[in-house]
Amino acid sequence: MFVDKTRIYIKSGKGGDGCVSFRREKYIPRGGPDGGSGGRGGDVYLEVSRQISTLLDFSYQPHYKARDGSPGSGNDRYGKDAEDLFIKVPQGTVVYRAGKDKSYEFVCDLKNIDDRILIAKGGRGGRGNATYKTQQSKAPRISERGEPGVELILDLELKLIADVGIAGCPNAGKSTLISRITSAHPKIADYPFTTTSPNLGAAFHKGKSFIVADIPGLIEGAHAGKGLGDEFLRHIERTKILIHLIDISGYGNKSAAENFLIINNELREYSPGLMKKPMVVVINKMDLTDADRNLEKFRKKFRSKKLDIFPISAVTGSGIESLLDRVIYILSHETQEVMEEGINVPAEPVKHYVYKPEFEIKKQEGMFVVEGKKIETIIAMTRFEQQESVQRLQNTFKKLGIDKMLKKHGIKEGDIVKIADYEFEWLQG
Repeated sequence: MFVDKTRIYIKSGKGGDGCVSFRREKYIPRGGPDGGSGGRGGDVYLEVSRQISTLLDFSYQPHYKARDGSPGSGNDRYGKDAEDLFIKVPQGTVVYRAGKDKSYEFVCDLKNIDDRILIAKGGRGGRGNATYKTQQSKAPRISERGEPGVELILDLELKLIADVGIAGCPNAGKSTLISRITSAHPKIADYPFTTTSPNLGAAFHKGKSFIVADIPGLIEGAHAGKGLGDEFLRHIERTKILIHLIDISGYGNKSAAENFLIINNELREYSPGLMKKPMVVVINKMDLTDADRNLEKFRKKFRSKKLDIFPISAVTGSGIESLLDRVIYILSHETQEVMEEGINVPAEPVKHYVYKPEFEIKKQEGMFVVEGKKIETIIAMTRFEQQESVQRLQNTFKKLGIDKMLKKHGIKEGDIVKIADYEFEWLQG
């Protein structure tokens, strides 16, 4: 089964917790703090692999979580860093980040073998009490929890990597052609829409090899999604050459010439760059009655266009040799820039650096809600069972200016302040 779109859920590892410990040995009654810090949580990477050709596996296993870092311990022993998680994806995977408001942000295009990207960084380890020792505080009883991992929702979209793409109306003989020139064995039958997912095959001719992609049949309105056409068209965006395969007997009560114009228009509407790629017009089913007469009509219709036309019969093999000669010639002589026309991958968005405060305060449902990544991370790493940790948190609030800003918003004794999942009662100090 071929799957070319899926959604996955990613979470990097949480950092290990720091430790509160004091050195206790014979004849050393006051050894001082020796609590080690926690280890780093595992990072999550996306990595291109040759062994994967579809996104099917992600449909069965959409959730991925890296391991957490190990906690620190006494005797100044640091926790072990967690191993990173590498998620294998097929070549040609485009990654988008899904937002809470159904928005999408382009992340990367993994189009080369061995491409790798850090998608979610693991949390840092919480500090042990040994790191808090100062001249003023020689026996601190304070430590941190590990930093939480990053959670992401990613939409993966696969665009096949092939040298040659075969496009055309349903029942034009695309699957028969790819089975004739490659080792692929697609389903072949005498009715439209036999092919419901793209097929890939490797072709070998006169010492040269190239990859061929056959996409399901296109119909009028395909660029707008009719007949799932937009789902299929993206698979020929990355091809270097287009083979426009035409049934010389026509399709859907339209002549071969009419169908040729319809499919070209769909390609142009989907991505104007597709029509700038080298195109070979292949007239198929030349073994049928009246094929020669219909071919002459087709040539006459487009005589001024100077089309690269190759009449063949995918069933008998007639004309295949000269077609493959032409494909190899184009692949060898056309420039890379011309063959890569039509690749429609979103450009990385322009980054606008705008100053934003470290936190924002809103009044919701009678509570003062404080929001901000930095303060939420500090809260998550605070050990509320430790008095010194709570005192440090209060000092942090003052240094960041949260106390002052809450007073500006009119907070009073007994009001509730909410930060992340925690609620605090405001006491006038």
